[in-house]
Amino acid sequence: MPDQLIFGMEVVLNGLMAGVLYALVALGFVLIYKASGIFNYAQGVMALFAAMTLVGMMEGRVPFSHLINAIFGTEIHHFGWHLPGLLAILLTMVIMVALAWIVNQLIFRHLVNQEPIILFMATIGLAYFLEGFGDMMWGSDIKKLDVGLPQGINDWIDATTFEIMGYGFFIDNLDIVATGVAALLVIALVAFAQYSKQGRAMRAVADDHQAALSVGISLNFIWVMVWSLAGFVALVAGIMWGTKSGVQFSLSLIALKALPVLMLGGFTSIPGAIVGGLIIGVGEKLFEFAIGPMVGGATENWFAYVLALIFLVFRPQGLFGEKIIERV
Repeated sequence: MPDQLIFGMEVVLNGLMAGVLYALVALGFVLIYKASGIFNYAQGVMALFAAMTLVGMMEGRVPFSHLINAIFGTEIHHFGWHLPGLLAILLTMVIMVALAWIVNQLIFRHLVNQEPIILFMATIGLAYFLEGFGDMMWGSDIKKLDVGLPQGINDWIDATTFEIMGYGFFIDNLDIVATGVAALLVIALVAFAQYSKQGRAMRAVADDHQAALSVGISLNFIWVMVWSLAGFVALVAGIMWGTKSGVQFSLSLIALKALPVLMLGGFTSIPGAIVGGLIIGVGEKLFEFAIGPMVGGATENWFAYVLALIFLVFRPQGLFGEKIIERV
């Protein structure tokens, strides 16, 4: 019995850590949806693109090297230098802000007041463009990301051992770091939204575009700001997931796991993204631990979506979402 209890505690703690990583991606969805009503399908690809750009800068890769080599018959792939991690992160953030400005100028400023399905389809197109553009720019090979964080539980040196009643269990150091970073990020975003002038303007735009325009709030500025914030969140998520599993195509698929998180927490709630992520993370680990062996395992692949479906039936606005009241 003590063995089962200790192992269950290890499962819960690892679930909490995984949930934080899910929540990091969900935060990007919430920021954009809260300010513009756009469900940004490209958020997962933004995390992939940010991670690819970061690796490319750190390793001194030549952008579009495969295209350049094919045209000029050369074999140049690296500049021969490596950027420090912090400088590469800052430059990548500048690129993500520039990307936010370009996306707003070329796409979404022309789609003001369009139907939500049109905006959603635009983000799908953006996702596939960014994925292809990133592969063309930095190559499609699997890349290792190392910015000084622990590299994962495959090396037990990068895990912390806890001991309770003489029983030890392991927690991935990267998950511990991710938890701390996510907590600081959520606190900062909530404080920004509640107490800063730009945050109040963002909430005003979320409530009513026309009313916000009437009091002098620039929709273009707010949208560039929220896309920049979403880009920053995507960069943080890309660093954490890229460090954990490598920078590869599958990193963009974390957006799919963020969907149940949003359904549970609510599409407009920053704290809801965190709570939803923790529920999904712990729930899928515990379900796999308790029920998985009875049904042949692999329950982590579908548990989150079944739970989200239940919420859609009984509480479609999520735990923290605004309840929609219709009067007839």
